[in-house]
Amino acid sequence: MKLKLTETRMDREDFVRTMIDFEEDREGVENAVVNLYPDRCFETFEGFGGAITDAAGYVYSLMGEEDKKKLIETYFTENEMDYRIVRIHMDSCDFSTEMYESVSDPDDRELKTFSFARTEKYIMPMLEDAQRAAGGKLELMLSPWSPPAFMKTNGSRKNGGHLKPEYADMWTDILCRYIREFQDRGYTVRRMSLQNEPKAVQTWDSCVYSAEQEKEFLEDHLYPAFVRHGLTDVEIFIWDHNKERAFERAEEIVKGKAAELVSGVACHWYSGDHFESLDLLRRFYPELKLIVSESCIEFSKYAAEDGTVNAERLAHELCGDLSHGVTAFYDWNILLDEKGGPNHVGNYCDAPFLYNTEDKKLMPRRIQRYFWHFSHFIHPGAVRIAYSRYTDRLDMAAFRNPDGTKVFVMVNLGEEIIPVALRIDGQIAAFKMDGHTICTGEIS
Repeated sequence: MKLKLTETRMDREDFVRTMIDFEEDREGVENAVVNLYPDRCFETFEGFGGAITDAAGYVYSLMGEEDKKKLIETYFTENEMDYRIVRIHMDSCDFSTEMYESVSDPDDRELKTFSFARTEKYIMPMLEDAQRAAGGKLELMLSPWSPPAFMKTNGSRKNGGHLKPEYADMWTDILCRYIREFQDRGYTVRRMSLQNEPKAVQTWDSCVYSAEQEKEFLEDHLYPAFVRHGLTDVEIFIWDHNKERAFERAEEIVKGKAAELVSGVACHWYSGDHFESLDLLRRFYPELKLIVSESCIEFSKYAAEDGTVNAERLAHELCGDLSHGVTAFYDWNILLDEKGGPNHVGNYCDAPFLYNTEDKKLMPRRIQRYFWHFSHFIHPGAVRIAYSRYTDRLDMAAFRNPDGTKVFVMVNLGEEIIPVALRIDGQIAAFKMDGHTICTGEIS
């Protein structure tokens, strides 16, 4: 066997590639060991992707053809990041150039005034280029941030509020119409979440659901609407919020009739690791898919200039999520401007690519390189495999790809060099991880 290592080090911009021969473990190595067990398998991984938001599409519209081509091919071609899944908001979200909604007439129960124009303006051109570059069908996840203002108890798209019961069926018809609009344009809608961040009262588009309200909305309104509109093949995900309460939400919703309707639990990363929450979900609800539907570096929390540290934060998140049962991972905005926007409330964030709208320059960020270490090597259909590591100073995830290749990603978040004796099937490959380094290994 041979081990091919691809590394990104803190002091280098280029990749460092090394070939290492495996040797028989004749000495019975005990120290610095990382074990891989490729025959002990867990869930199947669906793939990586990101969000094409109104903001991302707007910035994309400002770019020249050469930069557009570079961006799209980096994300969506098989020999680069190989994104195959995309998340899109229904009506506006914080990463929109303005607030908008597809229906604003409370008397229009037949949705004659429904407009897809704002989605067509910025999101669709970028999505079209992405699917063309991918060379096959991308799978979409759709998520609402808020019902129209007239449907809310607070009369506003923002600042939380609840969905008025008398508009529940009208709202589900709008959600179904959104799905059909994408389907009629040749796109595959794989899944939908009931509500983005249903616990958050935000200064931008938001709507609050208790677990009881979310369960009732699913059972009595959304799923019957899916039946009426012939959309029962679309997966339904609950929660779509931070991991620290994901298990409790499942405990409250996934029972009775809802247990037959829920396909999975969607999580965000903003409240910390909580990998044990994923373990609980995987153990007690093995039938559910677990996905991370949103993660990004918020400039309100983390300094924009801390490129390597921020990239390591997301690599730590990726390793933890992938090693604790997540079956799909969606980054947030795939493109933003030099400020980390536009955002109609100034809630700026980082993205793998920023575009300087004044200098007309596309700027790959450090996090793009770190994401590449995962998405380039871990392919859709890969099966997670077991491992053990001798130190928690190494973050790690390991998979067996559909072609049989074993791959692992390791991240050294510290300053010190960490030795590794990689052991698999009675053979050892020894190497060292420099401080602040990420590497991907391929075993064939």
